[in-house]
Amino acid sequence: MRPPSLQIQSVADAFNEQGWQHEFVEGREVITTAFDAHHTRVQLFAQTFTQINSLTIVGETAMPTDEDKIPYLLELLHRANKQMNLGGLEYDLDRQRVVFRITNIFEREKYDKDIISTMVHCTIAEVDRITPYCSVIQQTPEDLLADLSIERLLLREDLIPPVPGEEEDENYI
Repeated sequence: MRPPSLQIQSVADAFNEQGWQHEFVEGREVITTAFDAHHTRVQLFAQTFTQINSLTIVGETAMPTDEDKIPYLLELLHRANKQMNLGGLEYDLDRQRVVFRITNIFEREKYDKDIISTMVHCTIAEVDRITPYCSVIQQTPEDLLADLSIERLLLREDLIPPVPGEEEDENYI
């Protein structure tokens, strides 16, 4: 087996600096790990593409959905993507998983650890953010699906997890 590339090693170094446990996928330029977020567990993959000096971070969570609800779930992900500047949400129909993917092309072979960390945080946050909206679709009875407005569902702020560090201190004067 060949040694890890400078690119994937720089990803591992960034993970180590953050204290994130991870494993190399044997024979590939991939690192895998998992994070417990506010609403779900996010399986995460970091893959380097050495020829173009890029890194893709993929986060996913299980989202088994009845066949009649899949069009609503796909509409939800489509509408959510329209509001994003970085990355994108997908639904893996075969594995029934919600997926978020973000890619960056780096100037140097040794990737910037701050960019790597930001990509990971963004991936976890987006998967966690969309999960409760998907759950609403999952839990909607079949006879009420036609009345479900995905556009209005995405306006519900009570489903969004709190942003770390932005919780208000009730004792603050």
